[in-house]
Formats: sequence, structure tokens, C-alpha cells
Amino acid sequence: MGETIKRKKNGLTDMTQGNPYKLIVMFSIPLLIGNIFQQLYNMVDSIVVGQWIGDKALAAVGTGFPIIFMMSSLFMGIGMGASIMISQYYGAKDFESVGKTVNTIYTALIIGIVPLSLISVLLAKPLLMLIQVPDDGTLSMATIYMITIFVGIIGSLGYNINAGILQGFGDSRTSLLFLLIACIINIVLDIVFTVCFGMGVFGVALATIIGQLASWLFGIQYINRHYPMLHIRLFSFHFDKALFKQAMRLGIPSGLQQALFSVGVMMMQSLVNSYGSSFMAGFNGAGKIDSFAFMPIQSFSIAITTYTGQNVGAEQYKRVSSGFRAGMVLSIATSIALGIILYPISGFVMRMFSQSPEVIASGVTYLHSVLPFYCLLAIMFMVSGTMRGAGEMVVPMICSFISLWIARVPTAYLLSFWFGRDAIFYSYVIGWAIGLVIGLLYYASGRWKRKGLVKSTPVQMETSEE
Repeated sequence: MGETIKRKKNGLTDMTQGNPYKLIVMFSIPLLIGNIFQQLYNMVDSIVVGQWIGDKALAAVGTGFPIIFMMSSLFMGIGMGASIMISQYYGAKDFESVGKTVNTIYTALIIGIVPLSLISVLLAKPLLMLIQVPDDGTLSMATIYMITIFVGIIGSLGYNINAGILQGFGDSRTSLLFLLIACIINIVLDIVFTVCFGMGVFGVALATIIGQLASWLFGIQYINRHYPMLHIRLFSFHFDKALFKQAMRLGIPSGLQQALFSVGVMMMQSLVNSYGSSFMAGFNGAGKIDSFAFMPIQSFSIAITTYTGQNVGAEQYKRVSSGFRAGMVLSIATSIALGIILYPISGFVMRMFSQSPEVIASGVTYLHSVLPFYCLLAIMFMVSGTMRGAGEMVVPMICSFISLWIARVPTAYLLSFWFGRDAIFYSYVIGWAIGLVIGLLYYASGRWKRKGLVKSTPVQMETSEE
């Protein structure tokens, strides 16, 4: 396998040298722009559904997300594991292992996607009934939406694998291009299918999967053209058992964490659903705004994971510590600023989703409960991102489990019982606080530094402009 990576534009970033603040910011900006566009088309879904179909349809689309996330979490976890492997191999200059890792993960996707889609389609309605989605029209619409998404879920999973491959190299700009394609197609088709042709929630879901499939296939073509050594062969089944085991070792804790998170969100959604469609719609609409506030935190967390992975691969642990401090400052400052901006305009933004006073009121209560405490979430994600980059996946999973299952979910049920439904949202803050304390204690112990994967002989990489 060749050791030369060719590309038209130098999108790769060597994070083992240079100013950590600048590296993290420059890596995060494309991720942040991409997240903005991703949330934009999610919001377009919600706005189109809420304004042209109705509040029940808005509740139906929002309530299915945690189930979709749960069913795809194992593959997403393995993809994250592969991204960490790639970042460490890149830091160690072992480019042959990078190419083998890429094709091994794609082989696993092609083999596993059919059973995943089939099982997900069969379980869609039973899972929605399990979380008490009201059978007032909401259940049937949610079922249609979820089944459609599951049929085409390979596009979403494939896009995430492509993005993980490039992010492991320090290239966050190219994955932004893939995402823009999905966003533009989705927004246009959303309006065409729903407003022009009256296709309802099926049209919304169909627009989403068409956009994701187009983005995924374009991404494969781009990678194959610009990174010849990473040539993706979807049906040639190049599989390295040792590398797959490594990806599983990293990916299973991450996938399990995401699955547990999704089930926890389903438990929260079930509690919210018990208060009716209007409260559901407010919760789901506010969740879209909440996702916007979360975007910088997520972007900085992904950036610190790649930064840490490359520097652990190069065995530069002092740079890991300086990068952690830089990421912490950036993440906390940004989360505080966004809270200050969004808090006073929460009601105005909620009116984009619905004109119902009850929907707006429940959404504003959600946002006013969590926005002042976003710095806690910022700290927790920065700690987890650093540990993941070093190859420590179990402790972030434990932190997430305790934060969600020991703190947030039980507290939500207790607070709603004692103080009413509006108190549910304070359980988020309690969970974040507990999770960050556990994560900080483990980070301070330094044990995560022992998890580095790569003990490779460096190989010089040549790059060329075409």
C-alpha cells in the first residue's frame, strides 16, 4: 500500500506542533459551521412540520430521535473508535494502518447494515408505544417517520464514518462540505415534499435520507479521489481482524454509552409524553434550540479528541495537557456567552415552532432551566473528549451512565412528582454536575495516559498539490 496521500488542498492538520488555542479553534470552526447547518436543517424540519402539519406532527418527529440514535449507536461507536485509531496512527506516522482501518470499518458497515435496518423497522412502533407516545395521531406519524429513516439509515452512518476518517487526520473542513450537501438537499426537498406535495412526516423523513445518502456517496468519491491510500472499496471486503478488535475495544464502550444515553432520553421523553402533546411539542422545540447552544461544546470536544489522539500517538503528553487547558477556556467562555444571548430571547425563538401559548411556555421553561448552567456541560465534555483521544473509553461511559441513570432520570421523576412537570428540566443540571466531578477526579489521577494505542515505526508521509 502506498505511503503518499495526495490532495488538491491541504486539509490535513498536524496537531503535534503549533499553538494549541489556534489549532483547536481552527479545527472547531468547520465543525461548528457544520453543526449550525445540521441543526438548521433539523430546525427547518421542525418549523415545516409545526407550521404546515401541526403540533402533533412536531411531537411525532421529535420523539423518534432518541430511538433512532439508540438503534444506530453501536455503529456510531465503532466509527468513533476508528477515528481515534486514525488520529493516533497519524500522530505516529503509521499510514498503512490508517488505510487498513478505514476499509475494515467499511466492511463491517456493509455487512451489518441490513440486519440493523430490518430490526429497527420491526421495533419502531413497539418502542414508540413503550415510551407512551399518545395514540391520538402522534403514534402513527412517529411510526411512519422512524420506519422511513431506518430504511435509509446507511447514509447517516456512512457520512459519520467519512467525517470520522477525515477528522482523525485533523481535516474538519472537508466533512463540512459533505454536510452542506445534505443540508441543502434536505431543506429544498423538505419544502417541496411537505408544503408543495402534502406528503406529511413521510416527506420530511424522505427528504432527510435522500440528503444523507447523497452526502455519503459524494464523500466516498471525494476521499477516493483525493486520498488514494484510503481508497474505500465498499464490496471488496478488506478486513483486518486485529484492527477490528481494536475498533471494537474502543467503540463498544462509546456505542454502549450512546445507547444508554438514548434509552435515558427515551425515559425522559416518556415522562414528558405523559403530560400530553403540547408539553411534548414544547420540549422537542426547545430541544432544537438547546442543540444550538450545545454545538460549540460538541465542536471543541471533537477537536480535543483529535488533538489528544495525535499527541498521544506522538507521545507528547505535555502538549496534551496544554491542549486540555486551552479547550477548557474556549469551551467554558463560549457556553457562558451563548447562555447570556439565548436566555432573554427564548420566547421569541420558540414562536418559530408553534404559536400555541402552552407549547411556547413549556419550551421557555426548559431553556431557562438549563442555559445558565451550560458551563458544567462544557467541562464534562472537555474532560471526556480528552480521555477518548487517549484511548480511554470506559471512564467517559461510566461518567455518562452515572450522570444520566443515577442522577438525571431518577431526579426527573422525583422532581416532577414533588414540584410538577416544569421541575423536570433541573434534573439535567444535577446530572451534569455529578458527571463532571467524576470526570475531573479521574483526569487528575493521570491514569488515562496509559491507554495509548500506537507503538509504531514512523513512516514519512509525502503530500502533493494537484
